[in-house]
Amino acid sequence: MFSSLQNPLSLIGRILLALLFVPAGFSKITGFAGTAGFIASKGVPLPELAAAAAIGVELGLGLLLLIGWQTRWAALGIALFTVVISFIFHNFWAVPADQVMQQQQSFFKNIAVVGGLLTVAAWGAGAWSFDGNKRGA
Repeated sequence: MFSSLQNPLSLIGRILLALLFVPAGFSKITGFAGTAGFIASKGVPLPELAAAAAIGVELGLGLLLLIGWQTRWAALGIALFTVVISFIFHNFWAVPADQVMQQQQSFFKNIAVVGGLLTVAAWGAGAWSFDGNKRGA
């Protein structure tokens, strides 16, 4: 049963994962100064450069994930980015008690997203993608 659903499920999965990153990348462009300020507030050096890198990952790699081109590399890059930012921006172990639950939820949701991205990196985009069309799948 699931083999007949593999391609549509792969496409839907890529779309849903991309929905998390692509709009976030666009919002960082339109609110660049605020994004850089928030990044600076977390002690990240060169916050403008970090914001530009975040845009590149979220928007650039997010779009690659969406269309399924260089999908495994895109998913791996987004996964690495997500792990790093989770430790910086959702450090629930170092926030006031009233913020622990929300930050802990955000941290582990990000880690779950990393799991999905690693699955995409392992198995690829499926036949309904640019990668799949190159293979003739």
